[in-house]
Amino acid sequence: MYLKKKKINEIKEGDRIEDAFVVKIKKGISQYAKGYSFNLLLSDSSGKTIEYRYWGSNDEQKVNNIYSPIKNDSIVLAQGKAQVYSGKMQISTNEPDTIRVLKEGEYKQEDFVLGPKKDIEEMFKELMSYIDSVSNNEIKLILKKVFENEEFVKKFKKAPAAIEIHHNWIGGLLQHTLEIIKYCELSKDLFNLDKDLLIAGAVLHDIGKVEEIEVTSRIKGTKKGQLQGHIHIGFSMAEKIMEQLNISEEIRNKLLHIIVSHHGKLEYGSAKEPMFPEAFVIYYADELSSKIVEILQFIESSKQDTEDDFMFHKRYNRNILLG
Repeated sequence: MYLKKKKINEIKEGDRIEDAFVVKIKKGISQYAKGYSFNLLLSDSSGKTIEYRYWGSNDEQKVNNIYSPIKNDSIVLAQGKAQVYSGKMQISTNEPDTIRVLKEGEYKQEDFVLGPKKDIEEMFKELMSYIDSVSNNEIKLILKKVFENEEFVKKFKKAPAAIEIHHNWIGGLLQHTLEIIKYCELSKDLFNLDKDLLIAGAVLHDIGKVEEIEVTSRIKGTKKGQLQGHIHIGFSMAEKIMEQLNISEEIRNKLLHIIVSHHGKLEYGSAKEPMFPEAFVIYYADELSSKIVEILQFIESSKQDTEDDFMFHKRYNRNILLG
């Protein structure tokens, strides 16, 4: 088994590279002055990407024999040298250095997909205790129905909450869901809100992500997820279950509204904006869970790139204090 030596965020200019990566994007063969070349975009569990450039000879068939076995999501062992080109780090390879596809069993998945931050079975047990605490019979029936599906449970336990940005690791969705429930608990106590509706909304709001995102050799969007999105998928899943259980119109409408409004604003992908207190809480709890984790990950990653006190965050268009 090949064990990764260095993550992408640890690569420095001038480093001699012989390491394993996952192929995120594969670009075609093109001709240059001395022969034929191709480009790949590589990634690993650091969440970072690096361009790989293979500069081959003028023997097109020879270059194609190296290029053809490489597919999107392939795990490859790449040789080359790290250098900065146009302000970005890349791995550049000339013969006799090469790149080859590793077979299953030749690598560890954890090198390319982050493992859980917390014990999955303990988190799931905690989630089930929240569901057991629901007193409304209809709402409890819905949640029990969701989690009696063994295939769904298997996917839900391992699912990341996102491809990038936040909770992008095995078990990330489960951890994210529990964080939202805990924010909801605080809001319930402060404002005397409907606890059962908050728990159900927290549990159901992102269930569509089990079909929107998949984990292969990397975390990526499914075709269904790309075309429909997790809000629509989750709405359909929840609506189908509530129809089967003949749930009352009031509970059905409120829970479905929480799902379609949990991104808060239309420009953020919500079909509707929140219209009652519990829906507002789910939206803001979702924001808090995702945004705080995003900033914490940004700080952790940035500390490896600079000794400065601040790092500029492009998405937020501001400096973030690292210490």
